[in-house]
Amino acid sequence: MSQSVNESYNEEQPRYIPPELVNRFSQIDGNTVYHCYLIELKQDFTGDASTSDVILAIKCELDPEVMESMKFEMRIDRGNLTVRFQYIGTKNLGLNEVLLWRKSQIKVFGVLSGYDMAKLTDILNKLCLEDNPEVDYLLFPSTSTHQRPFSIDWLSSQEGCKKHVANVFTSDGPVCSCELENSLVHTPHSGRFYIITDRMKLDGNSRLRFRKGKARTYKKYFKEKHEINLRYENQQLYKGRDTFQVKNYLDKNRQGKEKEPGNASVELPPELCSILLSPISVSTLYSFSLIPPIMHRLESLLVAFNLKKMCMQNHIPTNKILEAITANECQESFNYKSLETLGDSFLKYAVVRHLYQTYPFDPEGLLSKKKDEMVSNVALCRLGCNSNLPGFIRTSPFDPKKWIIPGDRSRNVTLKEELASDMTKMYVDGNRKLDNEKVADVVEALTGAILSTGGEKAALKFLDWIGIKVDFDITPNKRLLIAHPQTLVNVKSLESLLNYSFNDSSLLVEALTHGSYTRLEIPRYQRLEFLGDSLLDFLITEHLYNKYPGPSQGLLTDMRSASVNNDCYARSAIKFELHKHILHSSQELEKNIAQAINKFKGSSTEPTFGWDTETFLPKVLADIIESLAGAIFVDSGFNKEVVFKSIRPLLEPLVTPETLPIHPVRELREFCQKLNYKLVLGEPFVDRNDGSTCVTVRVLANGKTCKHTSRAANRDIAEKKACKKVLISLKKSISV
Repeated sequence: MSQSVNESYNEEQPRYIPPELVNRFSQIDGNTVYHCYLIELKQDFTGDASTSDVILAIKCELDPEVMESMKFEMRIDRGNLTVRFQYIGTKNLGLNEVLLWRKSQIKVFGVLSGYDMAKLTDILNKLCLEDNPEVDYLLFPSTSTHQRPFSIDWLSSQEGCKKHVANVFTSDGPVCSCELENSLVHTPHSGRFYIITDRMKLDGNSRLRFRKGKARTYKKYFKEKHEINLRYENQQLYKGRDTFQVKNYLDKNRQGKEKEPGNASVELPPELCSILLSPISVSTLYSFSLIPPIMHRLESLLVAFNLKKMCMQNHIPTNKILEAITANECQESFNYKSLETLGDSFLKYAVVRHLYQTYPFDPEGLLSKKKDEMVSNVALCRLGCNSNLPGFIRTSPFDPKKWIIPGDRSRNVTLKEELASDMTKMYVDGNRKLDNEKVADVVEALTGAILSTGGEKAALKFLDWIGIKVDFDITPNKRLLIAHPQTLVNVKSLESLLNYSFNDSSLLVEALTHGSYTRLEIPRYQRLEFLGDSLLDFLITEHLYNKYPGPSQGLLTDMRSASVNNDCYARSAIKFELHKHILHSSQELEKNIAQAINKFKGSSTEPTFGWDTETFLPKVLADIIESLAGAIFVDSGFNKEVVFKSIRPLLEPLVTPETLPIHPVRELREFCQKLNYKLVLGEPFVDRNDGSTCVTVRVLANGKTCKHTSRAANRDIAEKKACKKVLISLKKSISV
C-alpha cells in the first residue's frame, strides 16, 4: 500500500477490520476459548419493550482501555440508552456448539435485518466453519448479571422441551405448547416473522371484528383472505407481535426521523406458524436489535486502538484516536474537524520553526516554498499512504444493510490479511473510494489528537513517525547586531506597549523594517513575519480549542478564521498606532496607510473579525503584528507563552462562540441550500483603470435571478460585499 514520491494517488483504498474480531477455524482443534463480556444496556425511558443485557464472546481479551471506552450513550427514539462493557470470564466451545450458536444468531439478526425466509434458509444451509479468516464473535442472552460462573442456557433450549406433550400443531408438525410461547416464528402464508408472546382465549371459531362493525370467524377470514382452510380450528390462537429492525442509533441526526414500531400484534393459528427459534423473549429480540451499532462502535474503537499501537502512542486515549480518524460523513456525534484544525496549525508552526532555525540565511520566499513541500495536502497524503493510514480512516456511517452477521456468506466478503506495519496485522474488507484530501486531513487530525492529550513532545514524535523530521533543538546562529537600535525605533515605547523587554533590540528593528527601506544593511521583517504568522495561528487556535472544548462541527475552524486573518491584525496595528513605527521609504505605502487610517476612524469600533469589513487594509499593517510576535519568540528563546502574553492584549477581544459572525459567503450558501436556490459565484475580473477587483454573485430563485456586482481592492472583500447585497435582496423578497 505504500507509495513512492512519483506515484499518483489511487483513490481505491482498503477498509480495515481489526484482528480482534477475526478468527480462522481449524477442524483439528476441539475447542475454541472465547473471552466473554457482559454488554449492559441501561435505558432511561419506559416502553412496551425493555432491554436486557447481552453476552459477547470473542477470541481475545480486550484491552481495559477499550472496555472503558465502550461506555457511551445511544439516542433511541424514546430516550437514551447507556452501554457499558464488563469482563465476565472465558468459555470453551466446541465446533458444533459454535455452529449451533451461529445458526441462532443468524436467525435473529437475519430477521432483524429484514431478510426473507428464502435468503435466511440459503444462508443457514451454507453455514460452516472454514480455515479462512472471517468475522467471528458470538452473542448470547444474559441469564444473570452477577452469576459466577456464568451460564448459557440458550444452547440446551434449542433441543426443545422434553418434559411436556406435543399438543400443539404447527406448520412443521406437533410441538409442546411451551415451545411456541416466547418463540420467533415465520408465517409462510404472509411471509412475515412474528414473536409469539401469549396464548389467547380465542380459537378458529371465535369472531374477528373489523371496522364498521362487521364480524366473521377467524376460520372464515383465513379462507377468504388467504384461501387457507384451518385444519385445527379448535386450537387456541397465539398473539404474534411485530419484530424490530436494526437501525443506526449512532447517527447524531436521527432524532425524530423514525419511530419504533408500536406494540402491534396479530392473532395467529399455530398451524400457520413455523418456529424459527425458541425460546426468545420480546426483551431479548429488542436488545439484539440494538447490538449491531454497538458492535460497529467496538469495531471502530479496535481499529483506532491498533492504529495507536502502530504509531507508538500508547498513552493517547483511544477515543481521541477514533475521533481523529472519523470523517463527518460517518454522522457520529464526533468527527475529526476540530482536531484537524488544531493539528494543521501545530504542524505548520512546527515546520516553520524548524525551517527558520535550520536555514538562518534563507529568505522568506524560499522558506515558504520548503514549507509547502513539507505540509501540502499532496505531501501529507503521500506520507499517510506510506504509513498505511488510509485503511484506518472511517468515512461511512453505520449501515444496517451492510453490517456483517458472523457466519453470513451471502455478501461474498473475503477478508484478506495485510500488514499495516511490521507489528500490526489488520484485515481488509474490500476497497472504497477515499480522496487524498481526507488522508491529509487525518494526518493533521492525528497530530491534533496527540498534541491535545500528550503534549508537544508526543506530537513531534508522531510527526517523526509519519515522516516529517522536525528539530527544535538547533543551536541558533549568532545574529548581526544593529548598532544603536534605539535611534531607529522607539524601543522603550514599543516595549511598554508589548509589555516585553528585549534582550536584543535589533530584533525589534528587524520586525518593523519594510522591504522599501533604503538602509540595506538592516534585515527586513519577512523572515520574522513568516515565523510569527504560523506561531500566532497556532497559539490562537490552541487557545480556542482549550477554552471551548468539544465545539460543534466546524465551529473551531470558523473561530480560527475569524481570529487569524490580515484584517484583524491590521485593525489592531492601527488601533495601537504601530504604523507610526514602521521603517519604510515608500510614498505609495505612506498614502495607503493614511487612507486606511482615515477609513478606520470613520468606521465602527466594534470588532469585525475580518468578515464584515469592506475596507482594504494594507498587508504591511498585519505583517508587523506577525513579525513582532516572531521577534519576541526568538528573543525569548522560543517561549510561546511569553509571545501570547505580549501579543494577546493587542488582539482583544478574541472571538467567542457568541460573538462569532456568520461569513457572508457561507450565510448565502446555506440560505440557498435551505430554499433550493442556485448560487453562482462569478469569477473576479480586474478593472484596468483603477486596479480594483469586481465580483458578480447570482442567485436563481424560483425562476427569477437576483444578482449584484461589487467592486473592492481585492477579491475577498468584493465577494463579501456582493453576497451581503444579494442576501439583503433575497430576504426582502421573501418578507414581502
